[in-house]
Amino acid sequence: MSREGETILERVGFRLQLKLATIEEYVLVHENVWPEMTAALSQAGWRNYSLFLDRTDGSLFGYFESSDAQASIEAMKGLEVNVRWQREMAHFFDGLNGRNPDDGFLTLENVFFLA
Repeated sequence: MSREGETILERVGFRLQLKLATIEEYVLVHENVWPEMTAALSQAGWRNYSLFLDRTDGSLFGYFESSDAQASIEAMKGLEVNVRWQREMAHFFDGLNGRNPDDGFLTLENVFFLA
C-alpha cells in the first residue's frame, strides 16, 4: 500500500563475476565514473544505484531503484556514453560470453524489503 502521491519504485538486484586479477583496477575506475555516464543513468531513471564487491571471490552485487526498471535499463542501451562504458568495462568480467556487462548480469529475485 502506498501513500497518496508517493512514487512506487521497483528495486533491482543483480550479480556479475569479476576476474580476480582485475579487482583493483575495477575499484579504481569506479572512483571516477564519467560524469556524463552518471548523468545518463540519472536521466534514464536509475536511483540509489550501488555496487558491492566481495574481494575474496570477485562476486559483484549491484542494486538500483526505478519507477520502471525495464524502461530504465532499455533507456541506457542506445546511449553512446553507455556503449563506450560497456566496452571499457567488459574485460573486467567472467562469464559474459561476448555480451556487454549490462546484458550479462543475473537479475536476482527480491524476496523481502523493509521500508
